Amino acid sequence: MLDDNSDFRTQFVREPSSLRHHPALVLNADFRPLSYYPLSLWPWQEAIKAVFLDRVQIIAEYDEVVRSQRYSIRIPSVVVLKDYIKPQKRVAFTRFNLFLRDEFCCQYCGARGELTFDHVVPRSRGGITSWENVVAACSPCNLKKANKSLKNSGMRLRRPPCRPTPEEMHAIGRRFPPNHLHESWMDFLYWDTELLSE
Repeated sequence: MLDDNSDFRTQFVREPSSLRHHPALVLNADFRPLSYYPLSLWPWQEAIKAVFLDRVQIIAEYDEVVRSQRYSIRIPSVVVLKDYIKPQKRVAFTRFNLFLRDEFCCQYCGARGELTFDHVVPRSRGGITSWENVVAACSPCNLKKANKSLKNSGMRLRRPPCRPTPEEMHAIGRRFPPNHLHESWMDFLYWDTELLSE
């Protein structure tokens, strides 16, 4: 439920099942997506609620209509916040963001798919859980490395782990769009498109 204390940066993080049908792309007041990682999407119910609370303006709509006893409204596909939300200056250290930083591939062998995470310096050897010491890893590499140091495991990192900047995460996030991209979102996303020069 949206209330006066809502943090719009986290409000759109919902169970994936609620985003399967008619999600709304949420733009900040500067008409940029509120987030690329994950893409700022609201379930259609939240988007309509925000419209009635006068928190957002509808920019684009789906063809489908929802009705109540007193109202009928086309489902919003793009909404823009009326109040500007200041971008975060730091990237939250979460499992999703870690996988995104590592571009959803094992940092030892490059495999994609089912990933877990690995402490480069094992916790049993004093390693801490931080951006600089945790990497995405596939299960076979994770089991192979176990609690050994990199040197003793005979394995190598594809690149050293580091704390990403919001700008770096936005750039990576643009390369990993969600499975569903509605045509009305394209003007606001520019997923890897090049502008044609005349």
